[in-house]
Amino acid sequence: MSADLPIVLVGLPGAGKSKVGRLLARDLDVPHIDTDAMIVERTGRSIAEIFASEGEAIFRLLEARAVADALEREAVISLGGGAVVTEAVRDRLAGHTVVYIDATHDELLRRTGSRRHRPLLVQDPSAVLCRLREEREPYYRAVATLVVPSGPGPASDVAATILKHLELS
Repeated sequence: MSADLPIVLVGLPGAGKSKVGRLLARDLDVPHIDTDAMIVERTGRSIAEIFASEGEAIFRLLEARAVADALEREAVISLGGGAVVTEAVRDRLAGHTVVYIDATHDELLRRTGSRRHRPLLVQDPSAVLCRLREEREPYYRAVATLVVPSGPGPASDVAATILKHLELS
C-alpha cells in the first residue's frame, strides 16, 4: 500500500466512519482507533454525559487531545463527526491521509434516526443533519485527501473503495 499511516476517516454522524474504519484496519492489519471511544475510555463517561455536564467546548478540547494522540500511531483512525470544527484538529490533519466518507442525507437519517446516543441528533435529526452538513462539509473537504461516497450498500464496499484508491495513489 502506498498511503502512509495513519489513515484518518472523517464525515457526518452516521457516515460509517467507525464501521468502515474497523474493516479497513482489519484489511491493512493495523489497529483501529475511534477517538470517541478513546474519550469514553479516558473519562469513564459517555459522550452524551460529557456534553450534558460540561458542554460541547470541553468535549472538543478532550477530542482534540484524543486526535493528537491517535495521530501518533500507525493505525486507521475514525474521528467524531465534529472533530474537524476545531482548528487545532484541522491543523494536525495536514499532511496525513484523510478520507471524507460522504453519505447522502437520506442515508444518514436512516442510519441515525432511531439512535439516541448521539447528543446532537436527539431532537429533529433531519434538520440537525442538514445544519451539520452545511457547517461541516467545507471542513471535511478542506482536510480530505480522498472523498468516497457511502450509500445503502455494505460498509465493506466503502472500505474496498478506499483501499483501491489508496493503492493507486
